[in-house]
Amino acid sequence: MTKRFIAFAKVIKITGCNNLFISVTLRPDNNPRRIAFLWWVLKTTSMFKKYFIIFFAAVAAGNTWNLRAQNLPYADARLFHFGFSLGVNLMDFAVTPSLAEINGEVYQARSSALTPGFSVGVIGDLRLSKHLNLRAIPTLHFGQHILTYKPESADPNSEATHRTDVVSLPISIPLYLKFSADREVNYRPYIIGGGGIYVDLGRNKEQPILLKPFDYFVEFGFGCDIYFSFFKLAPELKFAIGFNNMLTPFDERTIPNPDDWLYTQAISKLTTRMLTLTFHFE
Repeated sequence: MTKRFIAFAKVIKITGCNNLFISVTLRPDNNPRRIAFLWWVLKTTSMFKKYFIIFFAAVAAGNTWNLRAQNLPYADARLFHFGFSLGVNLMDFAVTPSLAEINGEVYQARSSALTPGFSVGVIGDLRLSKHLNLRAIPTLHFGQHILTYKPESADPNSEATHRTDVVSLPISIPLYLKFSADREVNYRPYIIGGGGIYVDLGRNKEQPILLKPFDYFVEFGFGCDIYFSFFKLAPELKFAIGFNNMLTPFDERTIPNPDDWLYTQAISKLTTRMLTLTFHFE
C-alpha cells in the first residue's frame, strides 16, 4: 500500500528574537486533503511569526538608537542657564514725510539701501515648564540707516538729490517668552515673542539727523534648537517694530546746523524696524 505522509510542525525554541527553530515529524496517513491543509497552516503560521519577530526587533532597535543618538538629553531640564549670541541685522526706518515746503520744494524722504550690521548679546534662560521658557537677551547692535531725499517735482527715475547716513549703536534690553515643540532626537523648533527697550549709545549731535536716546519695541520670530555633544546651537530669525518717534525736532537740538534743516524738516516721524538673524550658543 502506497504510504502518504503529513507534516506536523512544532515550535520548540525562540531565542533573542533572532532564530526560529522548527522540528518536523513525519507519519503515514491516507488523507491527501488533510496533508495539503496542514502544510498551508504550517507555512502561514511560520510566515506571520517571522514578520512579527522582525517588526518587533526593528521597533526595539529604533527606540534604542534614538535614545543613544540624543546629545545632551538633560539640557532642557535645567532651571536656569546662560549663553551668548552672535548675529547679523538689517536696520530700517518707517518714514512719515512732513510734506512741508522747503525752499519752494516739497521733499520726499525714504529709507533705502539696507546695510547689514552686527549683533552680540548674552542669554539668561529660566525654565517655566516643559515647553515654556522666560528669556532675557541684552544685545548690542552695530548698524546704520540710509535716508535719501528727492523733490516731488523731480523725475521719478532720477536719483536722490540729498542723502545722509544715520549711524546707530543701540543696546536692546528685552524679555521673551519661548514656546518649544517636543524634541525630535537632536532638533527642537520653537517660536518666540516679547518686547523691551532700546538705548542708543551712538548718538552724534553733529549728524544731520539726530535720534532720540530711547525707544520701545515688540519682537517676534522663530528658531530651532540643535543639540550637539557639548553645546546647543539655535539659529533664530526675529523681526522688531519700534513705536517711539525717534526724530529729534530741529528746534530741540542743542547744536543746530542750518545746513541740516532740510533733513529734519522733510520728515514728520521716524520709527525703527529691524530684522535679526542670530545664532545662540547655550
